[in-house]
Amino acid sequence: MPSVRPPAVAGMFYPAEPQVLQRDVLAMLDRVRPAGLTPKAIIAPHAGYIYSGPIAASAYAQLLPLAGTISRVVLLGPVHRVWVAGLALPGVDFFDTPLGRLAINAEAVRQLAGLPFVERNPAAHAMEHSLEVQLPFLQTVLGEFSLVPLAVGGATPEQVAQALEIVWGGAETLIVVSSDLSHYLPYDLARRTDQATVQTILELDSHLLGEQACGAQPINGLLLAARRKGLSGHLLDLRNSGDTAGDRQRVVGYAAIAFTEAENGQ
Repeated sequence: MPSVRPPAVAGMFYPAEPQVLQRDVLAMLDRVRPAGLTPKAIIAPHAGYIYSGPIAASAYAQLLPLAGTISRVVLLGPVHRVWVAGLALPGVDFFDTPLGRLAINAEAVRQLAGLPFVERNPAAHAMEHSLEVQLPFLQTVLGEFSLVPLAVGGATPEQVAQALEIVWGGAETLIVVSSDLSHYLPYDLARRTDQATVQTILELDSHLLGEQACGAQPINGLLLAARRKGLSGHLLDLRNSGDTAGDRQRVVGYAAIAFTEAENGQ
């Protein structure tokens, strides 16, 4: 009997009804002007779609021409509920969403499980939203693909980069890091803070702190790997909840960033 991680935040962070979810995701994607990039990796936010969905769409719309090319997605996000010392695999065969079932890439899991700082931890994934909210976007823009989900706790940049090196692959593999930026600052301060954080990311400086981005650990590992691989960063969108659906007294920052290889960048 295959083991399945069911959706945990459908109906809260995004619509649980498939037709409504598909309609909403497509509507957000339709508002994005493609940047003409061929991303190897992206950073996208993970709040409720009403808050961060339009910014996430700015990253995912760039992937529409790559449907049929990308067949494996390595998805990393920070843990919010169950702490892990390094990185955690889900220990299941499939992830379900309202849009269908995604197979976990068994070969990648086998390779990653050999690393001493990678554990199998279903509890770390069971209620974790940072990975789940990315999946309907990925399913909409890519269609069929296998998934390599990694929940990231206290992993060092080097550990994350080592894991990414194992599953880096070629054009068939996309890397997605799920992260919001600053949390609960006043609007103007948040804008200045997040602009500085994005500049650090674009410089591939792998020393982000948790107060700059809740996904600092997976971002830092991606930036270290990107520097080694010669990738370039491109800011696609930078807004916060005060721009989308929240008040401006205490906002959360969101960025969409793409990373391209030298021969594919613009």
